[in-house]
Amino acid sequence: MKRRDFLRQTLPASVILPGLFNGFSLNALTDQSLLYKALMLPTTATDNVLVLIQLNGGNDGLNTIIPLEYYSNYFNARSNVAIPENKVLSLTGTNKIGLHPAMTGVQSMFNDGKVSIIQSAGYPSPNFSHFRATDIWMSGSDSNQFLQSGWMGRYLNYEYPNFPNGYPNTTMTDPLAIQIGSVTSFTLQGPSVSMGMSISNPTSFYNLLNGVQDPAPNTPAGKELTYIRTVSQQTQQYAQVVKDAAAKVTVQSSYPSNNSLADQLKIVARLIKGGLKTRVYMVSMGGFDTHASQVVSTDTTIGTHATLLQRVSDAVKAFQDDLKFLSVEDRVLGMTFSEFGRRIKSNGSTGTDHGSAAPMFVFGKKVVPGIIGVTPTISASVSVNENIPYQYDFRSVYASILEHWLCVDNTALQTVLLKNYQSLPIIHSSACKPSNPNNSGNNLITNYPNPFTSKTTISFYSEGGYTLVQIIDPLGRVIKHVIDQNYTAAGTYTAQFDSESLPTGVYYARLQNNAIQQVLPMLKVR
Repeated sequence: MKRRDFLRQTLPASVILPGLFNGFSLNALTDQSLLYKALMLPTTATDNVLVLIQLNGGNDGLNTIIPLEYYSNYFNARSNVAIPENKVLSLTGTNKIGLHPAMTGVQSMFNDGKVSIIQSAGYPSPNFSHFRATDIWMSGSDSNQFLQSGWMGRYLNYEYPNFPNGYPNTTMTDPLAIQIGSVTSFTLQGPSVSMGMSISNPTSFYNLLNGVQDPAPNTPAGKELTYIRTVSQQTQQYAQVVKDAAAKVTVQSSYPSNNSLADQLKIVARLIKGGLKTRVYMVSMGGFDTHASQVVSTDTTIGTHATLLQRVSDAVKAFQDDLKFLSVEDRVLGMTFSEFGRRIKSNGSTGTDHGSAAPMFVFGKKVVPGIIGVTPTISASVSVNENIPYQYDFRSVYASILEHWLCVDNTALQTVLLKNYQSLPIIHSSACKPSNPNNSGNNLITNYPNPFTSKTTISFYSEGGYTLVQIIDPLGRVIKHVIDQNYTAAGTYTAQFDSESLPTGVYYARLQNNAIQQVLPMLKVR
């Protein structure tokens, strides 16, 4: 096959080329429209950077943030994996929760005012399949909705319309988003093309900087691969700007060794300091599917999960210290996410099975430090299938970051996230504009009678505006919307919940009103 035919038949306008630039995998922008040199100004003026950290496999939230407020019930539900109360790391300003003993780095950051913890992030009708749940988190879809684009891809498409036509250009010379550690994530998928590029692994990044060519086999296909690399190096300008940015940084603070997440974050810090205009970076770490041997049976503070949490904690702390050392700390916000949490009750293999809601961490100098939400309630008697009900829709975290960190206006928010989600007070107002106060400490939702047999009256306070009251069953599923409307005035309102057809057990009433949410446990008896 001739080289011209090979290229024409195998390379569409935008494709992932594994191994490009010495293992440097990226979207090859070979469309002729690059020659137009169009000037595409970003929609929003900001130099803030977002770093997304994916904990792949479903992180056990209850052993990450230990519910000291309900410790005895927590221990009874998972005695073979529970962290001893006297080993839990304390957090400044609260005695209701604490951290896994391996997370000393995050503890230090929290106590320094650089971490916000969002309790029980999830969504209605959770999906427990790794693949589907990951798609939901990456796309920002409902559980019964299938989207072909990622939430961050839609944001970048809004900011940089018509990409890749006319990019790179004199206004935006740099990649819009960079992922390190895997093929470009679905998170970065735009409506038509991926909005990001991928560095396949940290070794490939350093090969790129050092001009080391990944070997190609001495075969016709290998020669064509070499030719593609040569052509791409001539036409693909992103590789050079990445090299130029990295070359500007010769000294960084120390990172832990034998830590793949730390290796990825070290590259991110270097590229940010090097001056890339890239707005979004994504890194990942796997291994969190801890069905068995989550802990060592003789000491639950060590084991697989402890090792994972220590690596995450140490990497994030080193990254934050490096950002400060490099004088770019003000511009960077980080967020962790996992496709789901784990069940409340442990299994017989010193592990935990797929669950629903789990905590998220948002970190950086500009976060509003503290805890968003209340300690997840754990009853005295927990069934094997019981889950933590979600307090915050994970897309509310996305919406808050987009609005208050990446400075997206409200109209664009609904275009990106497809719905109107509540805004959470997790970022200082100085980053973009004032955010809403956190009133989650007030008792805003009650019910009477409680316990109840068939019907109960739910009373709730609304500040006015959009208000939602949902009923969640013990499996974490939303089974009823009691209230879903806008109120023109602040006040206390009531609604009836008829549970006649439901089995006995613990149910949860979830109130959402603007930036406020609360979850109320209710007990149905015979």
